[in-house]
Amino acid sequence: MSAAPVIAAADGSDDSLRALDWAVQAARQRDAPLRVVHVRQYAAWGQPDVLVAGEPDEGGDPVLDEVRDRLSTGAVGLTVEYVAMEGAPSALLPEVGADAQLLVLGSRGRGGFASLLLGSSGMAAARDAACPVVVVPRPGREVHEELPAEPGPRVVVGLNVDSPDDAALAFAFAEAARRGARLQVLAAYPWPAQSWFAAGELVPPAGGQDEVEQETRTLAEGFLAPHLEDRPDLRADVLALPGDAAGLLVSASKDAALVVVGRHRRRLLAPARMMGSVTHAVLLHAAAPIAVVPPAPQE
Repeated sequence: MSAAPVIAAADGSDDSLRALDWAVQAARQRDAPLRVVHVRQYAAWGQPDVLVAGEPDEGGDPVLDEVRDRLSTGAVGLTVEYVAMEGAPSALLPEVGADAQLLVLGSRGRGGFASLLLGSSGMAAARDAACPVVVVPRPGREVHEELPAEPGPRVVVGLNVDSPDDAALAFAFAEAARRGARLQVLAAYPWPAQSWFAAGELVPPAGGQDEVEQETRTLAEGFLAPHLEDRPDLRADVLALPGDAAGLLVSASKDAALVVVGRHRRRLLAPARMMGSVTHAVLLHAAAPIAVVPPAPQE
């Protein structure tokens, strides 16, 4: 049985071409076919309320023609499939990832301060796709507070020790192994930590910061242990740090090969797919490509 494809979303922009190059590399690393998908968006006027995907007109697809030219030399040895669709990208892109192992797309800025913002199609795909989604940012995103990191390839993953995401950890370990990279695991803890004891009364924690940090590190190392047993040659460094998880992940994204974050699992009282504030912030501001990993299906 052939491997599931790596899908690159193309729209003719420089952002999507950067994502295409990233997807080519990912397909090679996985020994997987590459599928390039262009969703030609309907005009906002004169269209029905319900948009149905279909084949474009007989005039061909200039976007895919440009991609074919680019990949004629850049994807030698890869099996490449080209798919053209019509409809709403924010609805169709999550659907095309149903049989994929990875969906890759570029971020699309809108100028000025909003150049940090991710386009609606990318946000929808990261939130709704069944497979992991990688968003490749524009070059030049500034990270104002960098975490110290030794040279060499590095994959960063966030770990919430109160609610660990095993799917995101497994993906991060696999990516680090493919790249011959070390894994940098960020476990954030709030400090100063305070809790409510009575109405209107905040109580400081019983232990000091060193105790909280050590407990956070111990919990993190426990969650990593099963993955390290499967990959004993992979180096995983745990950083237990005080502060905001999103800010720490963005700081660590400088010069990283990839930043891996999880996506919230559906809950009984919130059945819609959710992305979470940390994942949302990392998508908007990280300087490295970001992989958003959906939770493992519940049994």
